[in-house]
Amino acid sequence: MAQPPTLGLAQGSATFQSALSCPLDIFSKLMTALNPILNFLTQPASPEVEAILPLALTNFADGQDATSLLQTLNAAFLVVLAGETHPSFATAQTYLDKLSTSPDWGKAAKFYAHSAQLITQELAQACAQDAELNAKLDQMAATLADAAGDDIATANAVWSVLFPEGTGIWGQEADQVTQLRQQRTVTIDQLNPHPIENPAQQVLFTSNALLTMPLGSTDLSNFDADFQAQLTEAADDPQLYWYDHPIPIGISEESNEILYGLKHLNHAVEFEQQQSGSTDKVNCVLSVSVTHERLQTLGKNYLKQVLAASEPLAQLNIFAFTETDTNSLVEKVLLPILEQSSASEDAEKMLSVFGVDGRYGRHYSFLKAIVPLWHVLVDPKIKATFKIDLDQVFPQAELLEQTGATAFGHLQTPLWGATGTDSAGHPVELGMIAGALVNQKDIHQGIFTPDVTFSNSSLAPDEYVFFSKLPQALSTEAEMMTRYAAGTDFDGETKAIQRIHVTGGTNGILVDSLRRYQTFTPSFIARAEDQAYILSARGQQPNLAYAHASGLIMRHDKEGFAQEAIAMAKVGKQVGDYLRILLFSAYAKALPEEIGSIKSDIDPFTGCFVSRLPITVAMLRFSLKVATLFNTGQSDEATEFIYTGISQLQEGLDFIQGEPSDLEKTYEREKAGWQLFYQALETVEKALHAGEDWALEVQKAAQEIVENCRVN
Repeated sequence: MAQPPTLGLAQGSATFQSALSCPLDIFSKLMTALNPILNFLTQPASPEVEAILPLALTNFADGQDATSLLQTLNAAFLVVLAGETHPSFATAQTYLDKLSTSPDWGKAAKFYAHSAQLITQELAQACAQDAELNAKLDQMAATLADAAGDDIATANAVWSVLFPEGTGIWGQEADQVTQLRQQRTVTIDQLNPHPIENPAQQVLFTSNALLTMPLGSTDLSNFDADFQAQLTEAADDPQLYWYDHPIPIGISEESNEILYGLKHLNHAVEFEQQQSGSTDKVNCVLSVSVTHERLQTLGKNYLKQVLAASEPLAQLNIFAFTETDTNSLVEKVLLPILEQSSASEDAEKMLSVFGVDGRYGRHYSFLKAIVPLWHVLVDPKIKATFKIDLDQVFPQAELLEQTGATAFGHLQTPLWGATGTDSAGHPVELGMIAGALVNQKDIHQGIFTPDVTFSNSSLAPDEYVFFSKLPQALSTEAEMMTRYAAGTDFDGETKAIQRIHVTGGTNGILVDSLRRYQTFTPSFIARAEDQAYILSARGQQPNLAYAHASGLIMRHDKEGFAQEAIAMAKVGKQVGDYLRILLFSAYAKALPEEIGSIKSDIDPFTGCFVSRLPITVAMLRFSLKVATLFNTGQSDEATEFIYTGISQLQEGLDFIQGEPSDLEKTYEREKAGWQLFYQALETVEKALHAGEDWALEVQKAAQEIVENCRVN
C-alpha cells in the first residue's frame, strides 16, 4: 500500500495539535503534499515577479475591524497549508491559535482548523489507496519547476492531482471534442416504434415557480385585502429555504420570470397550432416552492391574481402545486391506495419525499413523478413529461428555419425511447431526452451557438484548483452541439449521441421508463439537480440514458430580464458550487455501483464534481476565492462569502461525515419512499382496470385535487 508523502514540515502549534485527530508530525507530512501548490500560488517565483495570490500577513494588532480580521483569518489558513517555507507560516499559526479562543471569531477559526483536520484525513486515505496520486504529490515541486513559464503545463500539473477531469483539454479542444463524441456514441438497435405523435396531448410540460416575500418597496395594492393581511402575517415566519433567484411576490410584470416563461410557452403553442392546424391546448404543471412556510397557502392565490391581471394564456391549462397540494395527494390518494396492500406502517413518513418545498432536488423529483400519477389517475393519454425553465423560450421561427422542425416536431423523434449499445458495448435505453440552450445575446449567430464556450483568459487562483468551465465547454460542444444528418457519423437513426450533460430545463422522460427505473434526485441536492437525476438509475440494466435531440434548442433569456436577481444570488450560487463537490462525491459513493465505473461514464463535466479529494478541493476553492476578492478590493463580497460559506460548508461537512453518514441514510430512506410511491401507482392501476370501487374513489379524489390546482 502506498505511503503518504514524507517531506518535512515544522511542528505546529498547540491549538492545531488539539484540533487535529492525528499526531502533528503526520499532519505536517501530509500538508507538505499541498505545499508546492500553495507556494506556487501565494509566493513570487522570483523577486521580479509578483505572486499570483500574495498573502502578506502583517496586521495582527488588537482592534482590527471585522473586514481586516476575516481577510487575515482566511489568509492564515492558506499560509498554514503552504507550509513552513512560506515566510509567514509561524505567524499564521500563532494568529489562528489566538483567534480560536475569541468569543466573537472562535467559531470561524475553529472551522478553518477543523477543515485542516479533514483535509489531513482525506489526503492520508487517498494517498494510501492510490500510489499514483501519492507519487504525483511527492513530485509536485519538481513538476511545477519543470513547467515554469508554460501556463498549460502548469495548470495540467496541478489539475493532475486536484482536478484530473480537466487535464489534457486545454490546447487540445478539437481532439477532445472528437474523442468525447466517440465515447457518447450509441449504436441504435431499435427506434421507438411508438414515438410521441401529438406533444400537446401526450406530453405534460412542467416547470418550477420559486416564490419569496415581497421587496420592501413593493406596492401590493393590486392584491385583495385578505391576501395582503396574510402576507403581512407570513413576514413574521423564519425563512426556511433559499433559491438562486426566487420571484418576490408583487414584482413588476416585466420582471416576473413566471409570467415571462408562461407567455412565451403560450406563444410557442400558438406557433405550433398555426403550423399544424391543431387546436389542442397544452397542460403545464408548476411546482410552487416557497422560502417561507405560510407562503404555501398564498402561492396559488398569488398566481391566480397575477395571471388574471395579465394577458390571457389561452393555449395553456396551468396547474400549480404547492406543498399543501402535494400533502393532499399523499393523504387523500397515495395513503388510501397503500391501505389496500401490505405497505409499511411508516408509509406517510416515507412518502414525504413527494413534495415541492425544500432544496432543488425535491421539486425536481416531483416534476417528474407527477407525470406517472397523472397518467394513471388523470389522463392516460399522457406518455411523457418535458421540463422547461421559465427563463427559457422556444425560438420557434429560428427552429423551423434552421432545423426544419418546430419544438413539437423535435419531441416526436423516435430516438426518444430507442434502444441501443453504447461505445463500451453496454445496452442502453434512451428513455429520456435532452435539448440544448443558446444565449439570447448569441442567437443572431444561429441556434447552434453554444451557451458555454472555451475561455482564452488567464486562470484565477481558484481555477488552478478546479476549473469546471473547461469540461463544461467541452461537453457543450461535443454533446449538445452535435447535429444529425444523413450520411454522416451521426445520422440520428443508426448512430446517435447519448447525453450526460443536461440542463435543468429542456429535458424529459417517458412515463414507462420513469416507472421502471424510478429515478429521482435526492432532496439534499441543492445545485445541479438535473445532473444528479440520472445517477439514481445506476446499477440497473439496460442503462437508462438521455437521447440527444439535435436541434431541440431553447433560447436562454435570464440575462435579459433577471440581472438584479442574478447579482443577488451570486455568492450563494458560488458557495453552492463548492457544496456540490462535497455532496456529489459522497452521493456517488452511496450508490450501488463502483465509483470508478460511474466516473468512466459521467466524466468529464458531471464527473468532475465527483472528486477523489472533495474536502480539499472545496476548501481550497473557497479560501482562494475569498483571498482573491480581498486582494482585488471586493471586501464586501469577500466578507459575504465567508459568512455564507462557513455556515453552509460546515453543514455540508457534517452531513457527509460518519459511518453511515446522514447523506447515506437520507438517500436510502428516500429511495425506499419512491419505491413505495411507484408501488402505490401500480396497485391502483390494477384496481382501476378491475373496476374496483375504492380505486374509482381514489381516482376521483386525485382529479379533484388536480382541478383545484388549476390557476387559469
